[in-house]
Amino acid sequence: MDEVRIIEIKKSVFADNEKDADALRHELKGRGVFLLNLMSAPGSGKTTTLIQTINRLKDKIRVAVMEADIDGDVDAIKIKEATGVPSIQLHTGGMCHLDAEMTRQGLDNIELRDVDLVILENVGNLVCPAEFDTGSCANAMILSVPEGDDKPLKYPLMFSVCDLVLINKTDVMPYFDFDMERCREYIRQRNPKAQVIPISAKTGEGVEAFADWLLNEVAVWKTP
Repeated sequence: MDEVRIIEIKKSVFADNEKDADALRHELKGRGVFLLNLMSAPGSGKTTTLIQTINRLKDKIRVAVMEADIDGDVDAIKIKEATGVPSIQLHTGGMCHLDAEMTRQGLDNIELRDVDLVILENVGNLVCPAEFDTGSCANAMILSVPEGDDKPLKYPLMFSVCDLVLINKTDVMPYFDFDMERCREYIRQRNPKAQVIPISAKTGEGVEAFADWLLNEVAVWKTP
């Protein structure tokens, strides 16, 4: 009996996506637009964090948001009502991530000439979104205190691809067995270059540091 042929489809899909992502980044650089890909598990506080952050940024730079979900438009509406910045909803058709082409389709519906920063709130998932390059200029993720300080050990790829890790819901740390220094060490093991900023999206603590990080990243990106 002949051997069964095995075709590595996944490899070629990733390769094509990486080319699309690099092309999108090059285009964004030419336009002077910074794209942040924000990832996390569901319920980590992405939308609340964005509202707090955008309200600190919108008088300094021009911001737009793309909300990615399998279905629904709750987050896009919430962002627009709470901040007043342009916000669109992307439906992934059941997929648990966005790739570069899907991201480009979203950007095609934003007036990029009027924007300095686009924030993509990716689908809530600690696995799939980390596997696909969206064409973003930087990756960030939110880890919330109730999820536990061991998540960098359990989801290594997510932490290894991120330039910034926000540790959210620090206001509830007294009620959870969460060791901040242990979590920082686990993150360093996965990604020594990742910056870590503890925040509370509820109280606003630490959010200013995230806003400052974004302002600096946008300024550097716009530098010829």
